[in-house]
Amino acid sequence: MKLSSLYNEQQELRRNTYSSLTQIYQEVQTFKQELKDFQSFSYLLMRNFQHQYQDYLSQIVDVVQGTQLENENLQFFQAKAVDLEQSLQEINERYQVEKQKRKALHNDLVELKGNIRVHCRIRPLLPFDTESGDPAFQKRSLSLSEKVVHATDDETVLVRCSRPGHTLFNKTFQFERVYSPLESQKIVFGDVCPLLTSLLDGYNVCIMTYGQTGSGKSHTMLGPHSESDPVSPSEADQEMGIIPRAAGELFRLLSENPTINPRVEVSVVEIYNNELFDLLTKDSSGIFGVKRDVITTKEGKSNVPLLTYEHVECPAEFMKLINKSLQLRVKHPTLVHADSSRSHLVVTVTLTIAVPFDSFDQQLSQKLCEEMLCTTQKVKTSEKAGFCPRGLSPAPIPLDPTEQQKQVQAKLQLVDLAGSECIGMSGVTGTILRETSFINRSLAALADVLGALSEHRGHIPYRNSKLTHLLQDSIGGDAKLLVMLCVSPCQKYLAETLQSLGFGSRARQVQRVQAKRRNLLVSGKSK
Repeated sequence: MKLSSLYNEQQELRRNTYSSLTQIYQEVQTFKQELKDFQSFSYLLMRNFQHQYQDYLSQIVDVVQGTQLENENLQFFQAKAVDLEQSLQEINERYQVEKQKRKALHNDLVELKGNIRVHCRIRPLLPFDTESGDPAFQKRSLSLSEKVVHATDDETVLVRCSRPGHTLFNKTFQFERVYSPLESQKIVFGDVCPLLTSLLDGYNVCIMTYGQTGSGKSHTMLGPHSESDPVSPSEADQEMGIIPRAAGELFRLLSENPTINPRVEVSVVEIYNNELFDLLTKDSSGIFGVKRDVITTKEGKSNVPLLTYEHVECPAEFMKLINKSLQLRVKHPTLVHADSSRSHLVVTVTLTIAVPFDSFDQQLSQKLCEEMLCTTQKVKTSEKAGFCPRGLSPAPIPLDPTEQQKQVQAKLQLVDLAGSECIGMSGVTGTILRETSFINRSLAALADVLGALSEHRGHIPYRNSKLTHLLQDSIGGDAKLLVMLCVSPCQKYLAETLQSLGFGSRARQVQRVQAKRRNLLVSGKSK
């Protein structure tokens, strides 16, 4: 029984073993088939990989070749770009040179034609531009503080004109120079500075600022100033205006040539309510500001009898007189400007210098001699000014050997005009309204004079206003005149801005006599 039991166990173990071996065999067969299938798939995959490898390799070769070609093209274009950049730089340099030449030729043409130089300065937007006491303006769809005046380049002003019920259109104005709101006082004076050299050369010069109230005229001419903070001639002050900078530059130029024995005299007048006041002298009660009259001399020149001229020897003395006069200038607040000047300020600098009797003076004496000798016949030639009849050759006027120098006198007028005003916008009443009326009438008289000059009328109405009568020699004479238009950029003052730009355009049309050097006055010996 024990043996039978062991036998049964052995048989059972054999059957289990056989069954396990059979299962293992089947699994081995299945694995062999899967391995065979995997080998076939691997072979196919390898063949596909080889084909793809060849394709990708050929593509890589093509890309590498294309990249090399692109690199060559890139290097070619880079070299070409460098050449174009150099050419562009050369063209720009040549353009700048030609531009300067064109400006110089234009200035020469302006001087030969006797035209008035007109520059335009656009001030930046200021906080009070967004304020308005008129509710009608607030209902506009276009914001009052929107900027509608732009400097498209250094010679062109673009104005976007927009009015309720009208289509939007643009107007452009051309001037000799246009300053954007970002351009500094130093840049503005850089274009004014050459006129001071002309002053030393013996030319009369006049610089005036024109524009509405609050457009930046006094800031351009004087810089920031108040009774507690007077105008400073310090070079460190970047906001200095034309007057303090002109004072510093004038005395700097004079210091470079002390042999000319310069003498600088200053007068300051105020035209208030069409009356002229001398701000450098006191009346009988000890108050500064004495009323003076403007007359026309026999030579047709304007003159102010008894006008006070103060001798100055440095910029500090010059600005001391200016600051004293500014404290006397009439100012009142309006809705447009809190510190509005109610008068025209005219600063006149008279420069007297000693010059040697050079070729210029020799030509003058020769001309006088020709006029005396050639009284019976006028002969015009293409090369010389004139000859005497019957072959007589004029000789220069003999000079005293001890007479070495002559005196030349020239004047520089710096004019800060009061601003034109719209009465409805400024909200003025009473005395200030009367001031506004006189200001607008004097500026209208100035426009009338320019209109008469541009139309070449026989009568020029200089005497319609004390302002035009005083500036008669500068406006219609042979002085070098620069008008600095100051305009606001915002929609709120569009009408006033267009009026100022129109005034500047009319001023450019005026053709006057060519600017001339001042005649020699007295000899150094007799002086």
